[in-house]
Amino acid sequence: MSDNSSQNMSYKAGEAKGQAQEKASSMMDRATDAAQSAKESLQETGQQMMTKAQGAKEAVKDATGMNK
Repeated sequence: MSDNSSQNMSYKAGEAKGQAQEKASSMMDRATDAAQSAKESLQETGQQMMTKAQGAKEAVKDATGMNK
């Protein structure tokens, strides 16, 4: 194996490693974005449930005369 061939293989290996690292980083970014989106969606759903529960509580209080 000539020195030039060895350098070329080393270059290609380094290039492949860099591409793999970039792909992994991109996948992590997408996973982070998906997790953040899911978190926000759950927070919104939780807030909606709390609002509905508060409304139901007030309706029961109104119906039983406890809200006066």
